Amino acid sequence: MHLIAARRTLTASAALGLALTSAPAVAQPQSAVPTNTAVKVTLIVHGPDGRLFKGKVKTKGHDVTTATGGTHRCDGTNGGAHPTAVPTPTAALDDAARKRQFTWDGAWYASFDDFSVDSIKNVSGGGAAYWNISVNGTSTPVGGCQFKLNAGDKVAFTWTAF
Repeated sequence: MHLIAARRTLTASAALGLALTSAPAVAQPQSAVPTNTAVKVTLIVHGPDGRLFKGKVKTKGHDVTTATGGTHRCDGTNGGAHPTAVPTPTAALDDAARKRQFTWDGAWYASFDDFSVDSIKNVSGGGAAYWNISVNGTSTPVGGCQFKLNAGDKVAFTWTAF
């Protein structure tokens, strides 16, 4: 008798599990959807003598390591800019550099919770220029680890004289 009851319980449990796994998905509220989803952006690097790089990059916020600055998060949570991780311009530059095998470097500034981009493909601004970051033609109002990118954005790092 106990064997029959155990089989019924097992059968009922299996049927319930199957019903739950095949139930239609319930839409999650927007706040529950992860924000650090990889996006594809166009990245352009303009040096003093012309374009150094142009290509599509798939990126999301992640830890970034530079020779000068060390390893730090670069995911939009920097400086409290966003409550959760998001894709960022500096993370896109880092992904492009790793995939296309070119170098970039930058110091880490704890007071800004962000990197400064000091050189790309061995081109540095020195005391005469800096690497300006813009998205869709507008300079970012925050650092490259704080600005949120969206799919299709055009990200530019432009060598800019003072």
